[in-house]
Amino acid sequence: MPIKHLLPHQAFSFAQVNMGSNQAAVSFLTNIARAAFGLGTAATVLSSSLYTVDGGQRAVLFDRFRGVIDDTVGEGTHFLVPWLQKPYIFDIRTRPHTFSSISGTKDLQMVNLTLRVLSRPEVNRLPAIFKTLGLEYDEKVLPSIGNEVLKAVVAQFNADQLLTERPRVSALVRDSLIRRAKDFNIVLDDVAITHLSYGAEFSRAVEQKQVAQQEAERSKFVVAKAEQERRAAIIRAEGESESAKLISDATSAAGMGLIELRRIEASREISSTLARSNGVMYLPNSGSQMLLGLNPSR
Repeated sequence: MPIKHLLPHQAFSFAQVNMGSNQAAVSFLTNIARAAFGLGTAATVLSSSLYTVDGGQRAVLFDRFRGVIDDTVGEGTHFLVPWLQKPYIFDIRTRPHTFSSISGTKDLQMVNLTLRVLSRPEVNRLPAIFKTLGLEYDEKVLPSIGNEVLKAVVAQFNADQLLTERPRVSALVRDSLIRRAKDFNIVLDDVAITHLSYGAEFSRAVEQKQVAQQEAERSKFVVAKAEQERRAAIIRAEGESESAKLISDATSAAGMGLIELRRIEASREISSTLARSNGVMYLPNSGSQMLLGLNPSR
């Protein structure tokens, strides 16, 4: 039945029913909003009360009333008091660091060295590290102590000894750097010199020294060769002198017969050579013998 056809008391009752339904809906929605707000607030509080420490990490808690707590927090999910406490996460895995240093040797030569270290913090000393150095403890400490140790060790050796005694130099650098890092609660798992180079002046001097050594070796060879040639000449002269002496003695004992024999042998050898030559012709003559040299090209 339309409202306009209702009696006055019936229309009033219908309006009261509609008003009651609207109030119930508003109340229901209000309760839902309150419940959602409560759940959101509870979730926010719970989320801010939890923090997670991943594998290979440790946490240090800072309390607004007590300061840095001395206990280190391990891996996993942990509770804290919101606003009152704040976690600081440390990476305790071994990390590489590389830095270079220009140092002077004992003989006043400049050397450029590159050092590579593997470092990690002492886990039970993390609160002390956080108090004194902060989260970037390795970047603040390792370059400075590395340069200090390199300069101190390199100054004990000459420039050439850095190459000939490199294992000893590396051992001194490693032991000294490990001791210095321990003062800052840092553990070094490995220390290695990865690069070593000299200045331009020293490199030029080394090259000149090598050239001089090669020239000296060459001079020694020339001298030795001349000495051998001299000895060979002496031996050859002694042999010729001995041969002449033997010929003279034979001539004295046998007369001119030996000389005639040598002359005949030489003549036979010459005639044999001329006979094999196409450019020579022999013309017999009554009084003498003639040898004509013929040039086939003419």
